[in-house]
Amino acid sequence: MDSTNRITLFRSSSLSLGERICMAFIPFVVVVDFLVSKMATCFNCQPRHEKRRYGFSYITRLANESRFTVNEVEALYQLFKKLSSSIIDDGSIHKEELLLALFQTPYGENLFLDRVFDLFDEKKNGVIEFDEFVHALNIFHPCSPVEDKIDFAFRLYDLRQTGFIEREEVKQMVVAILMESDMKLSDDLIESIIDQTFDDVDADKDGRISKEEWKAFVLRRPGLLKNMTLPHLKDITAIFPSFVNYTEVEDL
Repeated sequence: MDSTNRITLFRSSSLSLGERICMAFIPFVVVVDFLVSKMATCFNCQPRHEKRRYGFSYITRLANESRFTVNEVEALYQLFKKLSSSIIDDGSIHKEELLLALFQTPYGENLFLDRVFDLFDEKKNGVIEFDEFVHALNIFHPCSPVEDKIDFAFRLYDLRQTGFIEREEVKQMVVAILMESDMKLSDDLIESIIDQTFDDVDADKDGRISKEEWKAFVLRRPGLLKNMTLPHLKDITAIFPSFVNYTEVEDL
C-alpha cells in the first residue's frame, strides 16, 4: 500500500478504530517478519554444522515454554546465531546488530526498533538472549493465546511502562508510523485520530487506557490483533529446509 492510499485510509470516516490500530501495528509486525525472513535467507545459503551452545535439556525447556517443537527451537537458534554474531560474537543480540540486520547500518535511531528491542529484552540487561528471542517470537505464533498477544500489544504502546497507555504515547507512535511510512498528515488530523481512539477505548474517561480497557476493547474486536500473528511460525523448519539435514535431535 503506497503513502497516498494509507493517508486516504486514515482520513476515511468509515474506517473503524480497530482497522486504524491494526495499521499502527503493521510497522512493528513487519520488523519481526522481515527479521525472520532475512535471517532465513542467510541461513539457507550455506549452512554450517556447528556445535550447539545450549544443551538438549535447555532446548527442550524452551520448547515446553513455547509453541515451538524442539527441532523448531534448534532452527531458531541457527537464526539467532546469524544475528548475534554479525558485529559482536558473544551469544547475544545487541541493538546495533538488530539495526544492521534491518537497515544495513548499525547506527541511527528508530522508535519501532527501540520498542522491538525493549520488548524482546525481558531481563533489561541491554541485550537479547536466546531464551528471550524464542519467547518474543512465540507471541506471534498462530497458536499462542490471544491474551498473550493482547498483553504484548498493550506493552508496545506503554512506552513509559506505567501500566497505562497515555495520550502522548499514542501520539508518539502515530508520528513514528507516519515518519516510517513517508506519510504526511496535519496536526489536526493526528489529534482527531487520537481523540477517536480514546473515545472508543477509554471507558472511564480518565484520559488514559488501562490494561482492562484495552483487553475489553480488543476482545470485542478480535480482528484487531490479526497482524500479531505470523502464519509461517507454525512450522519454522519449513522456512529452513536445509536445517532438517543436520539437526541434532528428533522431536519427541
